[in-house]
Amino acid sequence: MKICDVTQFYSPRSGGIKRFLNEKRLYVQRYTEDEHFLIIPGEKNRYESQGRLHVYTVRSPKVEKTSRYRIILNTPRVEAILREINPDLIESGDPYHLAWICQKVGRQLHIPVCGFYHSHFPDAYLRTILKYTGSWLRDAAMAYAQDYIVRLYSDFSRTFVPSQGLETVLRGWGLENLATLPLGVDTEIFQPGPVDPELRREGGIPAEAKLLLYVGRLAPEKNVVTLLKAFEILHQNDPSYWLIVVGDGPLRRYLPEFRERTQALVWKSYIDSPVELARYYRTCDLFVHPGICETFGLVTLEAQSAGVPVVGIRGSNMDSQVMAGLELWAQENNPQSLARAIERMILQDRSVLGGKASERVQRDFGWKSVFDRLWIHYHQSIEELATIQHLKG
Repeated sequence: MKICDVTQFYSPRSGGIKRFLNEKRLYVQRYTEDEHFLIIPGEKNRYESQGRLHVYTVRSPKVEKTSRYRIILNTPRVEAILREINPDLIESGDPYHLAWICQKVGRQLHIPVCGFYHSHFPDAYLRTILKYTGSWLRDAAMAYAQDYIVRLYSDFSRTFVPSQGLETVLRGWGLENLATLPLGVDTEIFQPGPVDPELRREGGIPAEAKLLLYVGRLAPEKNVVTLLKAFEILHQNDPSYWLIVVGDGPLRRYLPEFRERTQALVWKSYIDSPVELARYYRTCDLFVHPGICETFGLVTLEAQSAGVPVVGIRGSNMDSQVMAGLELWAQENNPQSLARAIERMILQDRSVLGGKASERVQRDFGWKSVFDRLWIHYHQSIEELATIQHLKG
């Protein structure tokens, strides 16, 4: 079987979607005899191959000057690549113009096209952009986004969503071709282990510090400013609180002022190695994720798998991925409530909470079981389309 993934959400320093695709390619290599093709934006047109794994990079401009993301405008090239590959199945990884291109080529080649709804963009982006506009404009824009999503994703053979909560929302909108596929963790890498005192020394962090960690994009939809303000509240009351921020994005401009005021913030723009990232998880006391628009929250699973308790704000799809301590999370989306939640969590027996969470993640969220389920959907999609084409004669 030849499988082709197409997405805009991929860059040398991108996060969850890149992780998902990289893990999928490892699965292809280790557990199947299939071929995998990946079409992504990049600085230049390029083709690379490693055995049964192939990457086509399409020359694309940056979304904006400081962005690490690029947008594929050369859609004829994407169409040509897809026809050249002639895959058995295409999976589209974003909800924009490439998704329509994938569907178009799928119809022409008579192959199934699936969509993975990684990001719930009406909540993640539109609400942020429109929150200062009038209610009539906000309601109209959200209604249009809802209609757009239903029209686009109804034409996929399958629409994969990473959480049951998101499936419920989309079914309520009228989308029916849904399959919930929770994401996974490399349980061999992200597992409990000894704290690495050298990491604290590298950052100038005292051994006795109450160390918080955030990993993710520094963007409005991640609610990062709420985290920074909560950390400042905590540090004012107790200077032993420290925060490590791992990630990049437009809101990095806020980091210098918070670092200046607290003298207790360490920033690292990116960690490429999962082994190194696991080292960071194990060295912190709490992992904090303030996001309220998450469709899944892959980093929360990784932290828990490594034995670290997670704290955040109730009400997102991350709730269902929290294996211990959810009752201690913030009930309101503001810095004061998040700060109180962190204080509650720091007083718990974190080794017990972390151990309980790790045990459940290790048992239920290995990547192999995730992709085993995905491959069943792939084969079903291919068989269903073949049956339809046979009946049509």
